[in-house]
Amino acid sequence: MNNPVIECILSRSSSKYYDPSATLSDDQISELVRIGTAAPTSFHMQNWRFIAVRSTEAKARLSPIAWSQPAITDAAVTFIICGQLADSSVIPDRLAPLVEAGIMPANMVPEWEIPARDLYMEFPQRQRDEAVRSGAIGATAMMYAARSLGLGSTPMIGFDAEAVSREFALTKDEVPVMLLSVGAERPGNWAQKPRRPVADVLDFV
Repeated sequence: MNNPVIECILSRSSSKYYDPSATLSDDQISELVRIGTAAPTSFHMQNWRFIAVRSTEAKARLSPIAWSQPAITDAAVTFIICGQLADSSVIPDRLAPLVEAGIMPANMVPEWEIPARDLYMEFPQRQRDEAVRSGAIGATAMMYAARSLGLGSTPMIGFDAEAVSREFALTKDEVPVMLLSVGAERPGNWAQKPRRPVADVLDFV
């Protein structure tokens, strides 16, 4: 299928080997996050934050609490993907730009805020589930963006969540969903690994 988006998805693989001399500029890092934040979130809450660990000092702080994985020190940047607990009170502020742009009528805002409050306010597990969903979807968008820009990426769940939260000053409503290293690859990385057949994972009903 000759489609650049689909080819990007089908050719992406987690990178093991990075060029440690290669860097990314502030603008390049910001652009990856901008693309990531185009991903969907429940009720447009945009409940995420991205910490770009790129200095030698910051990498040295992260590495020992993340199993000393080589990507953390070798890749240009490792993002701490922070999902924020779902909080319906932020919805009016998050929807305000839509109202100002004429996309959404102002009287529709409560129609989003009230059901979101009912869905999340009394349900801590749902709040946390939404934090993880939002962070994971945003990180996925960043991985494909990196691939399309000729960069490698590595999502990682091997880290001490409490230590990462403490060392990098996450707030009490933030969940460290994953680490995502991004940088220029060096030779030796695998192509995408074969997946299970669609027939094994798809049911038609």
